[in-house]
Amino acid sequence: MASSNGSLLPVVDLAPFFVDEGDVARGRATEAVREACLSSGFFHVVNHGVPRELMARALELQASFFALPDEEKAKVRPAEGTPFPSGHARQPVGSVDKNELLLVLHPKLWLNLYPEEPAGFREALAECHAKFTELGLLIQEILNECMGLPQGFLGEYNDDRTFDFISARHAFPATEEDNRGARPHQDVGCITFVLQDGVGGLEVLRPDGVWAPVDPIEGSIVVNIGDVMQVLSNGKFRSAMHRVVRKPAAHRYSLVFFFQLHDDKWVEPLPRFAGDSGEPPRYRGFNYGEYLQLRRKRPHPLSSRPENITDITHYAI
Repeated sequence: MASSNGSLLPVVDLAPFFVDEGDVARGRATEAVREACLSSGFFHVVNHGVPRELMARALELQASFFALPDEEKAKVRPAEGTPFPSGHARQPVGSVDKNELLLVLHPKLWLNLYPEEPAGFREALAECHAKFTELGLLIQEILNECMGLPQGFLGEYNDDRTFDFISARHAFPATEEDNRGARPHQDVGCITFVLQDGVGGLEVLRPDGVWAPVDPIEGSIVVNIGDVMQVLSNGKFRSAMHRVVRKPAAHRYSLVFFFQLHDDKWVEPLPRFAGDSGEPPRYRGFNYGEYLQLRRKRPHPLSSRPENITDITHYAI
């Protein structure tokens, strides 16, 4: 149920979870996900339930939005100091990160700022949010099986979907002096989904210290696990460092969905991986909201030094 590609990341076929192909086929797909989580923490999924038409439409509409004049995009820019800054944002001049984005929280929340143009963009984002949520619930069930947890454990632990959000992103073309699009980082939450166009530029840091390209595969969605899963598994599953490298004369568009955890949740290594297993915990427990606050204290925009960025090692024992 998995194959390799140019970036050496597995491609997991989720068809057995949508069409009854028997326990053996589902077991193979589950094992492929488990192996990916143990190695790179990144993998592609195909036959994932998100319609290709919707994926193509969303990328096309977001490209149209980001092509609007700055004064039009500014109409959906959040007010200074907004605690939940949904809407359009652009990195400051001189920032290490050379991109702009449109962040949309759960569609039912009143905090969202939606652009009027292009027509249909708001509806496409809502459709993507719904479909990515369904995919997130499926991947969470698969991870539950991968980790050998009681049936439904992760679903009960992470049962509030109002903290999930989607981010449409535009990375500018590289210049002769600088090709950085997004600085190296790890994702804080549970699961991240990335729908990328054909430009490429996403790279993951392999265990051997080599940056490997996550080449676009038509119809696929990139999946990576975040810090929460790394801690719950006591470091068995890998929340990998990744970045975006820009290419000359190419605008890169991607849609990123963050399958999150409620702010008040307590995160610590599960007994199955620390204590009952005989292994000592590698992380001390923490409140997820506390960790988010630490991560939101972003370094100076001109700084690219990794030591200036708080990450999950803050809780390492």
